[in-house]
Amino acid sequence: MSNKVDAASPFNKRDSFWALWAAAAAFVTYFCMYGFRKPFTAATFAGSDVWGVDLKTLIVSTQVLGYMVSKFIGIKVISEMPPRRRAIAILVLIALAELALALFGVSPRPWNTAWLFFNGLSLGMVFGLVLGFLEGRRLTEALTAGLCASFILADGVTKSVGSWLLERGVTEDWMPSVAGLLFFAPLCIGVAMLSRIPVPNDHDIAERTARQQLSRGERWSLYGRYAGGLSMLIIMYLLLTVMRSVRADFAPELWRGLGEPAAPGTFTRSELLVALGILLASSCTVLVRDNRAAFFVSLGTCGSGFLLIGSALIGQQTRTIGAFPFMVMIGLGMYLPYVAMHTTVFERLLAMTRERGNLGFLMYVADAFGYLGYVFVMVTRNLWTTTGDFLQFFSWVCWLATGLSLVCLLFSWRYFAVRGSHRGAAAVAEGIA
Repeated sequence: MSNKVDAASPFNKRDSFWALWAAAAAFVTYFCMYGFRKPFTAATFAGSDVWGVDLKTLIVSTQVLGYMVSKFIGIKVISEMPPRRRAIAILVLIALAELALALFGVSPRPWNTAWLFFNGLSLGMVFGLVLGFLEGRRLTEALTAGLCASFILADGVTKSVGSWLLERGVTEDWMPSVAGLLFFAPLCIGVAMLSRIPVPNDHDIAERTARQQLSRGERWSLYGRYAGGLSMLIIMYLLLTVMRSVRADFAPELWRGLGEPAAPGTFTRSELLVALGILLASSCTVLVRDNRAAFFVSLGTCGSGFLLIGSALIGQQTRTIGAFPFMVMIGLGMYLPYVAMHTTVFERLLAMTRERGNLGFLMYVADAFGYLGYVFVMVTRNLWTTTGDFLQFFSWVCWLATGLSLVCLLFSWRYFAVRGSHRGAAAVAEGIA
């Protein structure tokens, strides 16, 4: 059953201006949020461990635990958040995150690790608040692709900033807080821009449906109607989150394992190439106006990403590609499906089914379980990894996650293909009657 709008709905100059404005606002806001989340991963925290667990793994796991709890809370908060409160909520959460980083700097090791839990707890809902400004529009894929490009690029840039601060004598414990202060002013500008974005117009609503707040009962009623396919997508997203987070949080260890310790600028260069590739691939989906077609195109994009991951792993293990191409290829392969989930899969699912709901609910269900999986991996890694070869651990995680993800993707494709054909037959029968 097609959901393409018959009437032409061209963009005028006003639409184009606000689309560029929204893309810039979302990019700046979320890029700067990473300045409060990721710079600490550029440090090694070497020489310290707690009960046999190295300090960096403990710090990363603690922050991710807070981030995960925030995602579960966000299932309710984001899906029920009134639009008028989004901007102030972002600023309050960022201020709390910076306070936690300052307390991390002033507190002694290893007890200061606990403050990273509150940092993650504060930051976990920022994405959903920014996403709420962008969803339900004809250009949502392009706008959200820009948002996702921000965290791909920011992941590298903020590590470079962290490395730069360390080289200038800022201690490992104070570096995260100092880095956050560098990003605070531009973040406020981005939030101010977000608050000025107009609501979706009539043409947006005709193509993508009006996005509405959901009560508890409405949330789980929506999920229950598509539980089979959604559950497969969420398991796939969980596995993607594990791969992506290991690569992001332990990039220095991976570069050393590849035999090329990364200079500060290396993180930025590799992620810039990944971001450009993802931005181009994701933005093109906006050209597919038929919602059902775009939904399945996005699932195909996910599959191509998993094939690219496999190619990168084979190339690295056979020594046919170098360290830099490997990190770029593995990043592209991971982010193609990861970003497709953010930009297109759930957005077009709501559009093609014409369901009452919002993108934030579906994304936060996926994110909550995704980070739950990552916490599990981080907690258990030290129980069985004895060689110290982080590259070997990463390769094992990627092979396992990629294989299982392809299985989930195929099941989900089949589920929605069959369900869609049944809905189409029912609509035809209703029209005849």
